[in-house]
This record gives sequence, structure tokens and C-alpha cells, in this order.
Amino acid sequence: MTFANPGYLFLLLLLIPIVGWYIYRLHDQDASIRYSSTSFFERQPKSWRIYLLHIPFALRVLAVTLLTLALARPQLTNRWQSESTEGIDIMMALDISGTMQAEDFRPTRLEAAKTVASDFVLDRPNDQIGLVVFAGESFTQCPLTTDHEVLINLFQSVQFGMIEDGTAIGLGLANAVNRMKDSTTKSKVIILLTDGSNNRGDIDPQTAAQIAASFGIRVYAIGVGSYGKASATVQTPYGPQRVTVNGEFDEETLRGIARTTGGEYFRATDNNSLKAIYEQIDQMEKTKLRVHEYSKRTEGFAPWLIGAFICLLLEIIIRYFALKTLSN
Repeated sequence: MTFANPGYLFLLLLLIPIVGWYIYRLHDQDASIRYSSTSFFERQPKSWRIYLLHIPFALRVLAVTLLTLALARPQLTNRWQSESTEGIDIMMALDISGTMQAEDFRPTRLEAAKTVASDFVLDRPNDQIGLVVFAGESFTQCPLTTDHEVLINLFQSVQFGMIEDGTAIGLGLANAVNRMKDSTTKSKVIILLTDGSNNRGDIDPQTAAQIAASFGIRVYAIGVGSYGKASATVQTPYGPQRVTVNGEFDEETLRGIARTTGGEYFRATDNNSLKAIYEQIDQMEKTKLRVHEYSKRTEGFAPWLIGAFICLLLEIIIRYFALKTLSN
């Protein structure tokens, strides 16, 4: 409930001095008679009219209160809204090759990529998101889905060694495109994350980019790796081995992929910059939400006026009929 004329509510402050003056008058008009003992009066039954003595004043105060509320024009508001959501289809293509075990990201490039991507997924509840992984080959870890809990679980199960080692960027991108080509949404995006140069697969990265562009798919390419060299622990047939990973990779190919598809290329050199990149993509690819709000107001002063009238009527009846004998 709202009030169309809330300024009238300040009139209620006048009730404070009115009540104070009434209490003062009662105290000032008290009469007293000295008796040696009041036990006789204590045994006498009290008239029911005694209990009605202050009711007329209380009814008048209540009537003034209700009348003031009516002047403030209380209104009942019914409000409702309808929403329509237009989500975005997002396919993530994640490199899980051996160089993603480099420790220039905490704890490794692969683990950092999984953590940041999982947070990105949780922040987009209205979108269909899927996951493709690639190394020497590529396969779909999770098709497009709105069940993000399942997707997060599949993200966490991704690890090095699931696929033969290598870096088939073109094959990974083509696999992601294949999973999105039949999508009917207006906005289709692939987030391609890798730290290497294409050295495996039968599909050239630029060819895969052209296929993506033909289906209206934008590709945001993210290259990960600090400048310089980094150490990595890689599983070999002879057990874990420490190797040195070069931080340089084929950035020009990634720029070409982004340029061909109307996307952008980003370089992440640590955990913080990788997180900032995903936040930037999140801002660039906003889910469209249309909200139509409706409201209807109904005047609600009538019950307050009726209540004030009833209180005044009761005051007159009690004052001039029930208390007439008492006042005489």
C-alpha cells in the first residue's frame, strides 16, 4: 500500500498534544474526600459505566487517525512483470596438451584455466554452454547444456593424458563449430584457449575459422603463457619428468582466427590476467533480458472513511446515551 498524499500523515503528530491535554485535564479535575476507612467503598460493586468513561475520547482519537489516513489517499498497487530471455550458446575449446602443465600459472596453466572457466559458467545461468578438449586429437567433453552443474563436474574431470599429446588447434576449433552449427540462437560464441602452435590434425586453424565465420560464430581466442620460459612436470613412460616450456607460441594464428570470425584475441600471462579476460568476454557477450512491467492502482481511502464515521457514531452513542446518567 502506498499514499498519494503522504504529507497529510504529519497531522497525526497533533494527536500527541491532544492526548497530553486530556490526561492533564483528568488529573486536574480529580476530587478527593477524606474518610477514616475506605473498606466500605471497596466492597461496593462498580458500575459498568465507569469502564466506558474514557472510551469516547479513545474513539475520537481513532476517528481522527482514520480520517487523516483517508486524506493521505491510501492506494493498493498490483504490480507484475513478464520476462523473456534470449540466451547465448557458448562452446569452450580447451587445450589439454603437455605444455598446459607449465607452472607459470598457479598451480598449472590447465588447472587455472579450468577454475576461471568454471567461474565464468556459473555467472551465466541463462546460456547453453559446452566443452570441447583437444591435444593431438579432439573430442566433446560436454555438449551444449543449461545443466551447468554437470558441466562443472566434467570440467573438473579434465586432465592431461586423456588424449594423445600434441596441439591440434584447427581440429579442436572445428569440433566446437560442429557442435554449434545447428544452433538456432542469434548469438553463438567459441572461447578457444591454448598455449601452443598447431602441430597436429588434418584441419588448418584458418580453415576452421572460416567455417566458424560461415555459421555466424564468433571466436574469442586466448593465448596463455608468461613471457620467457617455465617449468612443467610431464608424465612420461619413465615416470614424471621436469621439462622446460617456452612461453612463446603462434599468436599470429590466434589473431587471424579472431579476426576472421569477428571475435578478439587476448594474451593471458598469469591467473589474474586470465580472470580479467573472462570478465571482459562476459561483459561483451551479455544475455538479452526483456522485462515488461505492469502496475494497477486502486483507491483505498473508502474503508478508512467508513471506519472514522463508525468511530464517531459510537462515540455519540456512548457519550449521550450510555454515559448520560453518569454525567448527570
